Amino acid sequence: MKTDAELQQDVMNELKWEPTLKAAEIEVAVKDGVVTLSGYVDSYVKKLVAERAAARVFGVSVVAEAIQVRLPGSLKRSDEDIAGLVADVLDWNVLVPYDRVKVNVQDGVVNLSGEVDWGYQKYAAEEAVRYLIGVTRLSNQITVKPTVKPLHIKAKIESAFKRNALLDSRRIKIKTRSGKVILSGSVRSWGERAEAQWAAWAAPGVFEVENNIIISP
Repeated sequence: MKTDAELQQDVMNELKWEPTLKAAEIEVAVKDGVVTLSGYVDSYVKKLVAERAAARVFGVSVVAEAIQVRLPGSLKRSDEDIAGLVADVLDWNVLVPYDRVKVNVQDGVVNLSGEVDWGYQKYAAEEAVRYLIGVTRLSNQITVKPTVKPLHIKAKIESAFKRNALLDSRRIKIKTRSGKVILSGSVRSWGERAEAQWAAWAAPGVFEVENNIIISP
């Protein structure tokens, strides 16, 4: 088991390894395996990249992210410009159903709402928007309302977990309530936890995934 000092150094090294980041902009603190990131970056996507970089370090149990986005003058856009750009990229994305996602922008913060049929559509909309110039934060309030009935969800997810080479299905427990999936148990890394959540979302009829899996290397 790594000490907090060892984990802090590993996270700092991982941030330095990430070519899109300037590691000096981000401060790293660690206590009892919980990593806290702070500092300032010049784009929203760098904030996400830093969080993902920290999360993939072996031994990290939780990432508390407090990084703030400060856009330089050259990257600032009006809310109207950002809203128009977001609408365009969503219209051009084949994974996002046309005219099902609503957009609101205030002070560079993009709020997505509306209804879609699948979890991947909700996150495809988020993925398309997060890289746009001028965005300082993103709130994804899109709801998933499946058009198919949630039949045999638990068995389907269990089979998907067993097929997935990145998951140890023996350590993950699954409960279902109609189209809601509740995951618990433990996995070896943050990346494995995210993989389990994504696999659960792929089951037909799922409208919500509650991920209570803990990290236990």
